[in-house]
Amino acid sequence: MKYCISCLQPDTRPNIRFNQAGICPACDYFRSLRDVDWDERWNILQGIVTFGKKHNQSGYDCIIGVSGGKDSTRQAVFVHEVLGMKPLLVSLNYPPEQVTTRGMENIANMIKLGFDCITISPSPQIWRRLMRRAFLTHGNWARSTEAALFSSVPRLAIAYQIPLIWWGENPALQLGELKSLGKTGYDGNNLKRGNTLGNADYKWMLGDGIEPKHILQYMYPSDEEMERAGLQIVFLGYFWKDWSLIDNGNFSVLRGLDPRLDNPDMTGDAVGVSALDEDWVILNQMIKYLKFGFGKVTEYVNEDIRLGRISRADATRLVERYDGKCAERYIRSFSDYIGISVAEFWQVVDGFVNPALFEKRGLGSYVPKFKVGEGL
Repeated sequence: MKYCISCLQPDTRPNIRFNQAGICPACDYFRSLRDVDWDERWNILQGIVTFGKKHNQSGYDCIIGVSGGKDSTRQAVFVHEVLGMKPLLVSLNYPPEQVTTRGMENIANMIKLGFDCITISPSPQIWRRLMRRAFLTHGNWARSTEAALFSSVPRLAIAYQIPLIWWGENPALQLGELKSLGKTGYDGNNLKRGNTLGNADYKWMLGDGIEPKHILQYMYPSDEEMERAGLQIVFLGYFWKDWSLIDNGNFSVLRGLDPRLDNPDMTGDAVGVSALDEDWVILNQMIKYLKFGFGKVTEYVNEDIRLGRISRADATRLVERYDGKCAERYIRSFSDYIGISVAEFWQVVDGFVNPALFEKRGLGSYVPKFKVGEGL
């Protein structure tokens, strides 16, 4: 395990590759922004806007997938107020047992801001069964739900004949997820080849009464379907100088976003503006930490290091304190939902803990072998 010499990005992130100088793709991209011709990018953006308005066959110029969170709120407001477009918002609903009151209020806030929004609600029974199977089999309950989240937007875009889809950050440039890299810095049509969807084999979802007809909302459109529909997925973050977790959070809170106020020792989130619509992502971040050695705080501080808001030393102390934290109440509520005990939860997690990175001292007790910022 090695760290980027500039930030705290580890080389254990899936599909990442440092350059010969030991710098991660995200830091390398950030440094390149000093030489960007922003007027040229603005002209490119205007061409994309023209494309969306030209192909308006439904009354909407574009489509945006939203959770009501910081990124989707800022995108929607920018697209409407700055680009002068009429977007259709699409929200994938969590089942009642999973969605938080905060999440519902944040979606309601977006609608109050004046947007049309369509909600998609996959069968909660299938949802629960797939979540259980994903956790027990892959140690990642979100494997199925993220498939539905990412697939819902292009599926609706095809159905409504809206070829322009706005997405937020480019994971290849801004996180280092290189498999999702498209033909340009703003091309998102390769999004489904990233870590979340890149190894999608829907056969694991089938069986035990679940048939292909039950998982249509989980299946990303094929290349042929996207090409026939003329879909263009565009990363808005490519066109903004100040795209970041903190900037997007500040922007959206000022426009009614309700942030998370939990103690970061319970959530592993030192800022509280991410994953506001449900709580179980907190335990998924914990499991990610035990697999790869980094969590949500690492992503926050990496941006702040690049922006000069925090020193690498201070960022290291934050990561050491908060990455991988998760209160037992979230583990208990998730375990109850999928029908297992807390002991069974830890038995599953234990099988996915990376022994190269952590020393196992018992179920639920894992000590890092690495030192944050230095590695192994």
